Amino acid sequence: MAGILSRLIGIARRFPMQHIFGDKGNGYYAAAYSVYSLMLIISCYSLPLAVSKAVSSKISKRQYKSAQRVFQCAMIFALTMGGVTFFICEYLGDFLAEHIMEEPMGAMALKVLGPALLTVSVMGVFRGYFQGLGTMMPTAVSQILEQVFVLIGSIAGTYVLYNYGGKVGALHHNEDYAPAYGAAGASIGPVLGSVVGLLFLAFVYVMYRKGSRRRSARENGRIDGYPQIFKLIILTIIPVLLSSTVYNISDVIDTSIFGKVMVAKGLGDVKTDIWGVYTGKYKVLVNVPIALANAMCSSIVPVLTKLMVREEYGRARERIGQAMRFTMIVAFPSSVGLAVLARPIISLLFKGEVDMAVNMLHVGSMSVVFFAISTLTNGVLQGINRMRVPVRNAAIALVIHVVFLYAALQMDMGINAVIYANILFAAIVCILNAMAIRKYMRYNQELVRTFAIPAIASIVMGIVIGLLNMLLSKSAGKALTVFVGIGVGAIVYFAVLILLKGINEHDLRSMPGGRTVLSIARRFRLM
Repeated sequence: MAGILSRLIGIARRFPMQHIFGDKGNGYYAAAYSVYSLMLIISCYSLPLAVSKAVSSKISKRQYKSAQRVFQCAMIFALTMGGVTFFICEYLGDFLAEHIMEEPMGAMALKVLGPALLTVSVMGVFRGYFQGLGTMMPTAVSQILEQVFVLIGSIAGTYVLYNYGGKVGALHHNEDYAPAYGAAGASIGPVLGSVVGLLFLAFVYVMYRKGSRRRSARENGRIDGYPQIFKLIILTIIPVLLSSTVYNISDVIDTSIFGKVMVAKGLGDVKTDIWGVYTGKYKVLVNVPIALANAMCSSIVPVLTKLMVREEYGRARERIGQAMRFTMIVAFPSSVGLAVLARPIISLLFKGEVDMAVNMLHVGSMSVVFFAISTLTNGVLQGINRMRVPVRNAAIALVIHVVFLYAALQMDMGINAVIYANILFAAIVCILNAMAIRKYMRYNQELVRTFAIPAIASIVMGIVIGLLNMLLSKSAGKALTVFVGIGVGAIVYFAVLILLKGINEHDLRSMPGGRTVLSIARRFRLM
């Protein structure tokens, strides 16, 4: 729930930011953030997972001192890699923005983001350590704190520096300075948020260590040496790092290929605005439901690691099925809802270009389902210690993705080429990961309750809210249309889902907020 909430807070900042610096500012910010995200993957993206796996394994064997050494070694790694990527962003930012991202004006935002690479790296070690101990609470609270301050810092920074950039632009007779400075101001938020989150986690760690020292003092078993632990961490990080890099580098590749092809076709003057609509409107909205898959992935990896160490394969298969079902229960209605309510949602939340963003959602809302499945199955394979498999699968999908993207852009498909290429990428990863999980876990995916019933319930929901949208759009405002559509849609969806036996009492009790749904269902005699 904290993962979903923090993602929603993080996404919420994009709406006022877009209202301040427009689609062009979104384009500059997206270019900088793509490079920053890649640096983040290299420096620390795999750290929480690697640390949680290693600590979880040591704690399950009651090797508390070895678990503490895992934390120490991971911290050295984080400081080293965080420092290197910070240096790259600060001193090579201009080169990366101009020659890789085709957006020279995005360099300011990239340089502002640089310090966050160091603080987020260290924060990842703390989060992985607590997750390995079996508690998600410090991670959850720090995520929410971080995103609250990201929200505050981004909006305030965008407003102040956008106005300053307008004055600079007036002196240089270049109106692009205002959105470029606005993008740099938006980059202040991630830096501020990461510092606050890190301070909170450091405080919790100091409090926890007072009690853990007494437990470690009673341990008399063998303690792993530092070289052995470094080797364990590196061997865990490298496959996850390669998988995450291949899986997420597509954003950087997409930006570069799209920019170069558009310039070659003589459309360089509009490419930044189009990319701003794609990243600042379309991707912001489709990433909301995908947050569930990310949260589910974070929580399932250490659980599966423990079950595999204990050789409880039956329970591991049960956990995989439960995680997949919960993810699909959210992904299907989200995909349909975004497609049906695309116009009122876009019009309510953003200013500027509407028709292009609506078309993107109509074309690409199905990507929610594929990316949710691919994200979750990556986590499952990592949790069952098949670390190389997601790397191989993502690499295969990436090659096909790049070939398709370039060909589609040459056929003048425009930004839709990027959307189709990403759907293809996620679909290939889904298929390959599913085959691997079936092979290594002897896992047979249940289809009717997990996929068919949520899909049917979502279609029924889509028809109902589509009719509501037609009625309300002529007489009511955008806000009323959206909120009534979402409210009625949720009621219809869960009613059909329950009537078709797609979810039972046990499932609802296990879901966040499920007890409330259960009480409502009983009141209306649906269960």
